[in-house]
Amino acid sequence: MDSDFLTRALSRLKSIHIAMRDAILAYTRTHDLYELSDVARTSESDLIYAIDESCEQILLEACESWGREECFLLIAEGIEGGQRMFPASSRKEDADFELIVDPIDGTRGIMYDKRSAWILSAIAPHREGRTRLSDIELAIQTEVPLSKQHLADMLYAIRGRGSKGERMDLLSGENSGFYPRPSTATTLKHGFAMLTKFFPGRKQITAAIEEELLAQLGLLDEADGTYVFDDQYISTGGQFYELAVGHDRFSGDFRAHLIGASDLEGPPPGMAAHPYDVCTELVAREAGVIITNLNGDPLDHPLDVLTNVSWLAYANPTLQEQIEPVLQRILTKYHITQ
Repeated sequence: MDSDFLTRALSRLKSIHIAMRDAILAYTRTHDLYELSDVARTSESDLIYAIDESCEQILLEACESWGREECFLLIAEGIEGGQRMFPASSRKEDADFELIVDPIDGTRGIMYDKRSAWILSAIAPHREGRTRLSDIELAIQTEVPLSKQHLADMLYAIRGRGSKGERMDLLSGENSGFYPRPSTATTLKHGFAMLTKFFPGRKQITAAIEEELLAQLGLLDEADGTYVFDDQYISTGGQFYELAVGHDRFSGDFRAHLIGASDLEGPPPGMAAHPYDVCTELVAREAGVIITNLNGDPLDHPLDVLTNVSWLAYANPTLQEQIEPVLQRILTKYHITQ
């Protein structure tokens, strides 16, 4: 895609994200926890809570304005059918690009004022039904902070240009730039590493795989087994952020395969990650994080709202070399394969 277009699109998305963030914050500050956690409706891919609706109209209005200048396809959680053309009168085959958005990734944490959520967006060229995650050339994610928090981060990347960040002071309006830096640790010892088990459904299998992985890496050999820490951040964008800024060393989510497996004990998880959840993986990759599917290949799924996605992420190549072959053997043992 044209460099000038990507630069303009990034500037526009920054403004859209800030407007959405501010709307969500205003909503959280004027509604109590019970109102925020009301289920508004059920979409094809997830539950839509009341708080989710607080910024949807801003997104659609911004896209209508953008659609007066350029023709594009919006793919987003929460909109009917999962996609919409802008301008509305245009045909899909006329789209210049595709914009995939998760208006709030981490709804459950922010609606109880427990953990920041993220607004996720990415742009890829339009390939008439063949567009995939691997086509994404621009990605941006913006933090929606807790009500008591006055600093909020924004990370973004254009393919091949590295990742950048901005830390925004919501009280003073000042911004300070920074570069995301993943961990350079050569072991998981004394660091955060985890496999996703947010929701009920075959959690015992994920936990068993996690324990076996740590044991085979020699991290359960000593009497004090508190060397690796678990953090279940219910936001895929949040997980990628934690890897990109050096907080986490390894993370993985194979709920998609737990759902698809027919020979595993217990009911499967109720949901998995979708392309809109992982659409900002470009940001983490451009920072140096290694993100793959279960076979070790780059993520490459259709750009839609329904496909279930599994992923693994390593803070640096040394950790990947240690963990990946061991984990792949364990996943094969449990019949969890790509």
